[in-house]
Amino acid sequence: MTDNDKADNPLEPEEKKTAPQARVKFEVYGEEMIEKEVKSSGNSGRIYLPPNWVGHTVKIIKVE
Repeated sequence: MTDNDKADNPLEPEEKKTAPQARVKFEVYGEEMIEKEVKSSGNSGRIYLPPNWVGHTVKIIKVE
């Protein structure tokens, strides 16, 4: 398959283009907030939260 064929095939995913991320404002209502740094854990990241948060819904927002 040539590069030209890839452009003609609508089923092929487009290559991701890296564009600068614009900062956006989130307004969230909740009960408690904790600010922590994500630590490396294998091939992903991890944040430890208090045990009383288990079973509750949380929202994670990357701030930097």
